[in-house]
Amino acid sequence: MAGVSGCMKYSMFIFNFLFWVCGCVILGVSIWIRVSKDAQQDLNIDSSLFAGVDLLIAVGSIIMVLGFLGCCGAIKESRCMLLLFFIGLLLILILQITGGILGAVYRSKIETSLNNTLLETVKTLQSSTQESKVFQEQFQKFQQMNQCCGLLNGAADWGNNFNTDIGGKKICECEVKNPSSDLCTSYQNRQVYKKPCGDVIAKFFKEYLLIIMGIAFGLAVIEIIGLVFSMSLYCQIQRK
Repeated sequence: MAGVSGCMKYSMFIFNFLFWVCGCVILGVSIWIRVSKDAQQDLNIDSSLFAGVDLLIAVGSIIMVLGFLGCCGAIKESRCMLLLFFIGLLLILILQITGGILGAVYRSKIETSLNNTLLETVKTLQSSTQESKVFQEQFQKFQQMNQCCGLLNGAADWGNNFNTDIGGKKICECEVKNPSSDLCTSYQNRQVYKKPCGDVIAKFFKEYLLIIMGIAFGLAVIEIIGLVFSMSLYCQIQRK
């Protein structure tokens, strides 16, 4: 009867050991961020981002468990551990594929939801409450950094607040020497940035989505390799 390939056995072990180390790093860093006040201040993490940190803790834990099962299953030639590793990795791959399909199907709804959120935020730009002024100061910095104005309709989104000064500067002021018509436009006898900041935000989300898709594709390739290794080793042990 055929024996177990030593090359495949130790390749499987090394693959899963690196997998396990990655899980340890993700879990350790996530827990450190979650419990350390200094880390939260240095990384500018507030309570609204704790859900993402908790998700990383869960991901790190799952990777650690799968890596452990893969390592022990390969070294001890345990069919049970290898089968559990295979099933766990297969479920993760199915969830990734399902998430990608749902993201593609509901893409238009996501874009509509983003537009609705921007529309609600326009009301904050036009408000005069103290809470709104805090947001307006931050958004003014965002406008200057990205050379944009307003969210959907440019300077008109500021309403009656357009002629107020925020941080000692005029709202949407086009601070470019010899401004071109592509960058700046005239509004109420002032040169302001032409591009709505909603376009900048939408572009950021699209680029962010491409990065996520790239990472997901890379992980899928690694997971498929893990599935092939684990099932091949499982079959060899079964034939032994």
